[in-house]
Amino acid sequence: MTTSRMRAEIGEQPAALRRTIDALLPRVPDLAALAAETRQVLFIARGSSDNAAVYGRYLAEARAGRLATLGAPSIATAYRRRVDLSGVLAVAISQSGKTEEIVQTMDWAADCGARTVAVTNGAGSPLAEAAEVALVTDAGDELAVPATKTYTTQLAALAVLGVGLGADVDAAELRRVPDEVERLIARTEESAALPEIVAALAAVPGVVVSGRGLAFGTALELALKIKEACYLHAMGLSYADLLHGPIAVVDAETPALLVAADDGPTLPGTVALAERVRSAGAQAFTVGGGARLAEAGDAALPGPALPEWVAPLGLIVPGQILVENLARRLGLDPDVPRGLNKVTQTD
Repeated sequence: MTTSRMRAEIGEQPAALRRTIDALLPRVPDLAALAAETRQVLFIARGSSDNAAVYGRYLAEARAGRLATLGAPSIATAYRRRVDLSGVLAVAISQSGKTEEIVQTMDWAADCGARTVAVTNGAGSPLAEAAEVALVTDAGDELAVPATKTYTTQLAALAVLGVGLGADVDAAELRRVPDEVERLIARTEESAALPEIVAALAAVPGVVVSGRGLAFGTALELALKIKEACYLHAMGLSYADLLHGPIAVVDAETPALLVAADDGPTLPGTVALAERVRSAGAQAFTVGGGARLAEAGDAALPGPALPEWVAPLGLIVPGQILVENLARRLGLDPDVPRGLNKVTQTD
């Protein structure tokens, strides 16, 4: 079978991450200078970039002790309301750097008093040119519509941002990520669980994808990829929200796909959720979470051997491989999902 462009770009992630981390870690002093003049962080993004922003938010709050929020671009572009953003660091995230709504919202934030950072793969793009500090990722050209290497390099840029914000982390751990992602790609494709999970998901109309904390953005991104490339109904939820009612949707026709780092305070709850899903007669498939989560589910894909704060950079990779395999199993072209373009413009 011909290798898809999506699968080729998944395999390019270790090199893309290595280039990006090498290029951006020296920018920490620039970020620290802006951080010293601000108190909280406002993330501005859409789509996969918004899922990356969820990771950035948890990193800023859980490890840097800074209040962080996800912005609503419509306040700037549709409602055209001024908001006092003094003391705010606005971080605009766009793979291309050309999405007009994101560029306009960052300009609006600056006009409202915010300092600005751009995260983009588009060197020389309008977003990069307009920001005070531009964290330009080095993913190279991405031809498949579903974001893979541009997403993980965005996460790398946000990890560097976290270091610049003063996060209680060891920045040297970031340099372990590329080698670990390379190992994880090989382990996932060798896993007997991969075809098992693909077959199970190909036989159902939908799936619930859940994680919490620093892994929540991974759950949202994996659910988005399943919807984009496989056309299944995929609901991305924090497991806390899932337990507050929607747990009822998990049944024999709607399995759960649970993601977690191998350590951290949200792992026990993810394990308990897997056990609850199975006790209700539904299937629970897992990504990451080490032996504890693997034992609690029906079939498990490996996760990265990385500390929780950088685990999301690897945790999404088995999910990407799962989605690419599932799309082909369903007879779909993962490179060109219907109705989507590489750059999406919104009103």
